[in-house]
Amino acid sequence: MAREAGIAAITIQRWLSKLKEGTLEIAAEGSEPTPNQRHPAEKFKLLMQGRLLPEDQRGEWLRQNGLHDEHLNLWEQELAQFMTDKQDDLKAENMALKKKNKELEKELTRKEKALAEVVALLTLKKKLDTRYGADEEA
Repeated sequence: MAREAGIAAITIQRWLSKLKEGTLEIAAEGSEPTPNQRHPAEKFKLLMQGRLLPEDQRGEWLRQNGLHDEHLNLWEQELAQFMTDKQDDLKAENMALKKKNKELEKELTRKEKALAEVVALLTLKKKLDTRYGADEEA
């Protein structure tokens, strides 16, 4: 059968095992995506719409959108997890930026001190040159 269809035998075996497990998802052409295949923005929009509806209208709305109440609960958990992950990422990025800022400030302070030292040395050299340098050059 694999040779006739031009599909690798291992692929057919995977499809069969997924079918037995009940995890095989078959999408017909032109059909609406399954709840798990929806874009995150669409999931959020549907989640907000579903949560705003009164309880007695929610069942009909769920059927019209091809959803179950479990999908809304799952999407809510996904959103909460996403926000937590995003917040953690932002905290880590903030800490890295603070560390980088501190290092840059430390380097700037070091360079300012070195510059001040060079200016002081140049000023002393000028004073010495004006006092003793004119006699030695002539």
